Amino acid sequence: MKKFELTTESIFVHGRKLYRIRAVKDFGDVKKGDLGGFVETEDNLSQTDDAWVYGKAMVYGKARVCGEARVYGNAEVYGNAEVCGNARVYGNARVYGNARIHGNARVHGNAEVYGNAEVCGNARVRGNARVYGNARVYENAWVYENAWVCGNARVYGKAKVCRNAWVYENARICESNDYATVTGFGSQLRTTTFFRQKDNSLGVKCGCFSGTMEEFKDKVTETHGDNKYAKEYLMIAALMELHFKEEG
Repeated sequence: MKKFELTTESIFVHGRKLYRIRAVKDFGDVKKGDLGGFVETEDNLSQTDDAWVYGKAMVYGKARVCGEARVYGNAEVYGNAEVCGNARVYGNARVYGNARIHGNARVHGNAEVYGNAEVCGNARVRGNARVYGNARVYENAWVYENAWVCGNARVYGKAKVCRNAWVYENARICESNDYATVTGFGSQLRTTTFFRQKDNSLGVKCGCFSGTMEEFKDKVTETHGDNKYAKEYLMIAALMELHFKEEG
């Protein structure tokens, strides 16, 4: 037996017609007759478990919500995205592309997860954070405030990536001391992120630049010569090399 039906109440989003759903039986915390959020087709929400879309939340395209998952607030799930397990997506969060949210993961605030990204375990993505590309955030990791995690980066363990940090490519952040940010230096007062990579070398993201520590130092010299900004950046690079040097 189905657990919900499409009502005649509808809205248009990006040229797609979405319908409000209504429960036709009791399940989970939902009672027969309760109105839910909006879906494009019945395929967007499983009919066989306790998953639900609430209030103003929207699920459309080929996206799917299943298991014990909940989507609520003003959240949107679309594209080929999947929210399953005991996951929660809420607030103004958006999950799209081929992204997958599962386990006990939470995505909320103004956060966005997209591309082929995956958030699972007890991970949290919130604030204005972005997780995209082939990135994975899992176990007990948090990504929040204005942080971005992308490329093939992995954030896991008890790591907390926050502020304006930008973690990308082959970064592996297991603990919060696997990365560091420095803000307010250089001609543009940029935030520069230093982090451990898969091979234990140091990666650097600064404005449009992304590369290894050695490439960063070469770029600083090429761009700034011997001026004040070059000296500041090279001093910071030396500090970061000391910071990440393993005791022994």
